[in-house]
Amino acid sequence: MTFKDHLDSIFVAESEIPEEFRLTHEVHQREYLSNGKMHSWSGEVHEVLSPICIKTPSGLKRKVIGTYPLCNEAEAAEALKAAVTAYNNGRGEWPTMSVADRITCVEKFTHRIIEKKNEVVKLLMWEIGKSHADSVKEFDRTVEYIYATIDALKDLDRQSSKFSIEQGIVAQIRRSPLGVVLCMGPFNYPLNETFTTLIPALIMGNTLLFKPPKHGTLLHYPLLEAFRDCFPKGVVNTIYGRGNKIIPDLMKSGEINVLTLIGSSKVANELKKLHPKVNRLRAILGLDAKNAAIITANADVKLAVQETVLGSLSFNGQRCTALKIVFIHRSLADVFLNELSEAVAQLKFGMPWQSGVALTPLPEQHKPAYIQECIADAIAHGAQVMNENGGATNESFVFPAIVYPVKKGMKLYTEEQFGPVIPVVPFDDLEETIEYLIESTHGQQVSIFSNDDEEIAELIDPLVNQVSRVNVNCQCQRGPDVFPFTGRKDSAEGTLSVVDALRSFSIRSLVATKLNENNKHLINAIVDSNSSNFLSTKYLF
Repeated sequence: MTFKDHLDSIFVAESEIPEEFRLTHEVHQREYLSNGKMHSWSGEVHEVLSPICIKTPSGLKRKVIGTYPLCNEAEAAEALKAAVTAYNNGRGEWPTMSVADRITCVEKFTHRIIEKKNEVVKLLMWEIGKSHADSVKEFDRTVEYIYATIDALKDLDRQSSKFSIEQGIVAQIRRSPLGVVLCMGPFNYPLNETFTTLIPALIMGNTLLFKPPKHGTLLHYPLLEAFRDCFPKGVVNTIYGRGNKIIPDLMKSGEINVLTLIGSSKVANELKKLHPKVNRLRAILGLDAKNAAIITANADVKLAVQETVLGSLSFNGQRCTALKIVFIHRSLADVFLNELSEAVAQLKFGMPWQSGVALTPLPEQHKPAYIQECIADAIAHGAQVMNENGGATNESFVFPAIVYPVKKGMKLYTEEQFGPVIPVVPFDDLEETIEYLIESTHGQQVSIFSNDDEEIAELIDPLVNQVSRVNVNCQCQRGPDVFPFTGRKDSAEGTLSVVDALRSFSIRSLVATKLNENNKHLINAIVDSNSSNFLSTKYLF
């Protein structure tokens, strides 16, 4: 079979889809969770089209997965009111609940969502085109993250269960919630990345407004009843609708205490400006990135190729941590490009249910056209597509393109392509790569490939002040989840990791008094009677 035949045949008829992966029925969501109840919706809905096309007598058609509510400002305002009421200025049931009891609620919730694993995994595949293996991995990693968060909170609470005595003052220092959190996740990891903000925000005692991503909305529907049943009324509220219609009024209300968004810096900037008291708004943001690989003359080319393929094309390059531009020393350019082209040619492409598939259709309908636009722009400015079949497209599927030589002035030099294109830039002096990162508006991560320790040291010192993570001889990545995950410039605000997220969604508070006999008696009486959830020496196991 030729490449063209293979490309033409990747989409199949419904009857050819293996039964275990087939969508037996469309998911038409007509409910949303607000103030502890599943409310019926009879208004406008959004039709969800899969990136997977189906062969029909009239040609290829994107599979209709289902529909979900397009609520209005009124429903969003009701959800906000529910979250504000549940928080009740920090006096609500959830923010005043003991850490142990909040953990119990989250554990109960986790048991409930595990029961929905197969349903969620299948929707992950169909909604965003993620391979079955990666969809399973995303679900499992999310569960692992929840349990790691619980363990981290137990550790944090154990440290807080003691009293500190300094300069005649005795105090107990704990972490308190911040208030109402507006949580918006991304389409590329609609479950995992959403829950890496939602779970720590929740377990620290905040109340939530949760807006699922545009692509990856329906997969949250099977989880709504677990949210309703495992947490007090109004603690978790879902909002649906067009973001530019329902979010502005929420921000303008001034009742959002924390904005957490994994998306674009442009959207984050616009939302923050809408808040009437920006100094009261905490923002925890994971935003744009244009992570670079720097492959020096002293690099192991085979290793660099292997990590570049993983780093730039895992989930079709649709990761904020993906390698989105590659700098190669001119002396290694030819051999690197040849080996990279061979490695890309070996990648299996097709449908998400196929075993070992590495490249799948793209969920964003505009993305194939944008990829072609970027490639055409580069060619117009003197670059070439270096790999055979690079950029070949069939409806929602685009085969990866290696574009060289990319230079300043091309879209691919500065824009975050977020898709299967590998821009390669030749360089002669390492200073060129450092200058690129200094001038870049992004500052998440960088990968350095070299076997020369002096050269690596020469790059590390300036680059740690430009990005938040320098990877040596490996791709950029988020994990392990216990490591800090953040960025500089327009790439992030706040730090996300298992422990850091707990701190991001809370603030240190303390109870303090002068150390004298009367106050010792008062403190001991409160502790002994267990009458305060904050002032307590209970030890979590």
